[in-house]
Amino acid sequence: MHLLLAIVTGLLTIVAPVDPLVVRTDAGPVRGMDSGPTRTFDGIRFAAPPVGEDRWKPPRPPEPWKEVADATKPGAACTQLMPGSAEDCLFLNVTVPRDAGNRRLPVLVWLHGGGYTMDAGSLYGARRLADQGDVVVVTTNYRLGVFGYFGLPGLAGSGDFGFMDQLSALHWTQRNIAAFGGDPRNVTVAGQSSGGMSTCALLTSPAAAGLFHKAAIMSGSCLLNWPPGGLIPNQEAQTPYAPLAKTEADGAAVAASHGCEGPDTLDCLRRLPAADLLKDNQTFANHLTYGTPLLPLDPAKALRRGAFHRVPVISGGTHDEMRAFIAGVEKLKPITEERYQELLRKSFGEYADEVAAEYPSRDHLSPAMAWATVTTDRSWACPTTEGNRLLSRRTSVHAYEFDDKNAPNVNGNDVPTVPHGAAHALDLVYLFELSGVEESLDAAQQRLSRQMIAYWTTFMRTGDPNAPGSPRWDSDAVLSLAPDAIRPVAHDVDHRCGFWAGLRS
Repeated sequence: MHLLLAIVTGLLTIVAPVDPLVVRTDAGPVRGMDSGPTRTFDGIRFAAPPVGEDRWKPPRPPEPWKEVADATKPGAACTQLMPGSAEDCLFLNVTVPRDAGNRRLPVLVWLHGGGYTMDAGSLYGARRLADQGDVVVVTTNYRLGVFGYFGLPGLAGSGDFGFMDQLSALHWTQRNIAAFGGDPRNVTVAGQSSGGMSTCALLTSPAAAGLFHKAAIMSGSCLLNWPPGGLIPNQEAQTPYAPLAKTEADGAAVAASHGCEGPDTLDCLRRLPAADLLKDNQTFANHLTYGTPLLPLDPAKALRRGAFHRVPVISGGTHDEMRAFIAGVEKLKPITEERYQELLRKSFGEYADEVAAEYPSRDHLSPAMAWATVTTDRSWACPTTEGNRLLSRRTSVHAYEFDDKNAPNVNGNDVPTVPHGAAHALDLVYLFELSGVEESLDAAQQRLSRQMIAYWTTFMRTGDPNAPGSPRWDSDAVLSLAPDAIRPVAHDVDHRCGFWAGLRS
């Protein structure tokens, strides 16, 4: 390492240069790595391992360390059906522009999706976002499934352990991000799918006050809801959130299935290997729990009451959200005309004929496409619009809809009867390198990616997404984000929100 010369009080003093790859956190120093135009610090422990007696307890601060910790590779993902996942998983990752210097850059804290049961912060490479947007990006893990959203009567924190981890990551950011070049006074929390639903919940959580200053909700409005069979056939009606009583009842049933009952129930469950509990992960999808100290109200009710933090918001989704899900259903059991009518009856009961008349399968490529359109409009697009309307009563909201019909199909679900279109999650590759892979985009898609990054990071910087060189994004319109054109659209008309509002009245 070269030595620098400095004149201090008239004397020649030898001063060792600061190594930009070593950053001191409040728990100890970490060493990252150069990653082209950015510096990355991966696998930083932000809380103690939630294992053994700490399973289903609030996250604790990590044990401090003195030696420089390696931050050149991700920590384990939280327990899920992924090789190498583990309960010891409370790690986060920081990506910083190489020329951050001593500036205080806007900060994004990203909450991954995955239905509260899968995925990891490390799967969202943020080099392009940090470099092009000149921002600091934090991507974090949080406990999933039975480990993150389990509850029992009398268990403190029931249903909110994953939510606690997200709050802990935000607290870590407040304490430490300045050391990485970020501004703790200018933090945006954002997420997609269950990460967006978590972001919306944070907007309504008293415990999140002051931890962030802007929010971006992608395919995760507080008002999302699915009628019976509307998300997955044969499933009950559901929302992204669960009341405490349901979480505790589901937890008691899971405990009984493992032979854990009586006064020793919790200790019995904590003695079980994580692999034995993994089969229960899906039971606790959409179980972020309200009626608790951290989340007193159902976030949908909180929005209706105006009980949320007054911060600027970006909120939207994709034009064809449900196609990825319905393509998976179609692979398992094709949706014939007869089955389409059955699905309508199960979801809408006495209103099934009205929905069938509004969405006749002859107007679509297939009955499966008709069903994908019904469920997109009813459960995603129109609830998102209503959520945005409620937010806009008390804060600024910029609404969008991603609509690249030829986006890279990272979901992998595609069948001839249900072309993927602008399906759920296909907007992510325009902001992130998923699993560290830079997807192949054509020239128009690359331009859209640059414009989306400019919108998102300008919003992070100022609370207004309008960026030089990009089409105007007004707060009273829904902006369609497509490679051929970025323009306002008649979102409510396109998704027949008037019909759905009338059907409920």
